[in-house]
Amino acid sequence: MTTDSRTTDEAMRRAGVAVTPVAGHIGAEIEGVDLAAGPDDAQVAVIRAAVLRWKVVFFRGQRLDHAGHVAFARRFGEPVVPGRRGGASPPDFPEIETTADRLELGGRFGMEHQEWLERRRHTLLRGWHCDHGARVDPPAATILRAETVPPYGGDTTWSNLAAAYAGLSAPVKAFVDGLRAEHRLGVGYQPRPGDDAYVRHLLDHQVASVHPLVRVHPETGERVLYVNGYYVEQIAGVSRAESRALLDMLLEQAVRPEYTVRFRWEPGSVAFWDNRATIHLAPADNAHLGFPRTMHRVMLTGDVPVGVDGRPSRPVVGTEAGRW
Repeated sequence: MTTDSRTTDEAMRRAGVAVTPVAGHIGAEIEGVDLAAGPDDAQVAVIRAAVLRWKVVFFRGQRLDHAGHVAFARRFGEPVVPGRRGGASPPDFPEIETTADRLELGGRFGMEHQEWLERRRHTLLRGWHCDHGARVDPPAATILRAETVPPYGGDTTWSNLAAAYAGLSAPVKAFVDGLRAEHRLGVGYQPRPGDDAYVRHLLDHQVASVHPLVRVHPETGERVLYVNGYYVEQIAGVSRAESRALLDMLLEQAVRPEYTVRFRWEPGSVAFWDNRATIHLAPADNAHLGFPRTMHRVMLTGDVPVGVDGRPSRPVVGTEAGRW
């Protein structure tokens, strides 16, 4: 046992908290914390360390309401206040987004929700994403709680991007360390024939940034393979064909099964993940079942990513650090 692990074990013992890993590279369940009552400082320290180590942590059987959700998030950072939310989100808690809002989006543009999803996620890798990755300052973390879940289906999967980078060969690491890529909202959307209201919306509300392909985690110092299937459009300085081949290879690396964890939700479950070092995949196996799935999320304000060369990301359009 290393000194670090002994220190961590002692901190957990003092805090009365158990952290149990659930997969080899990512994910741990935390027991012994009542999130509604509010964790004390020792418990907050253990949770923070577990998020940094395991990238996503899970709590079960919690009794959080909206106020408790926001209060818990504030122990770890400043909650984001999104500029636009749907009708399902609670009006008195501007920091909270309710996932049922997503069901409204297709209808705004003349599509059933399933068609809208299929046009956005038309490849196996397209759905993998970090939250708000096209911003110049994506959220540092997300805290998602389950209110109503289907009796089966509806799982979420996360992947550890630090482990994915570590798993690359040395020559590939050296190559990608110096690359940057444009991340843009709506990349790869397959338009409807003729006039498409969603395309018009994307053109009128473009959001894009150039991020390092490998970012340095601001707290752990780890190098993170900063790719995802939903926002990354083009690696800078290479041709379209080269970019596509490289991105396909890196995305396949990022979501290899050994770097992932899949979580079975229950009412009262809470997932807390590091949005700087993970990508996740929302479920696609429950829409046809007809069961409700209501989730609430709070995101924490993030910083501007920095590459191996020390240079920060830069905004292209529609985004400004700290301004939502």
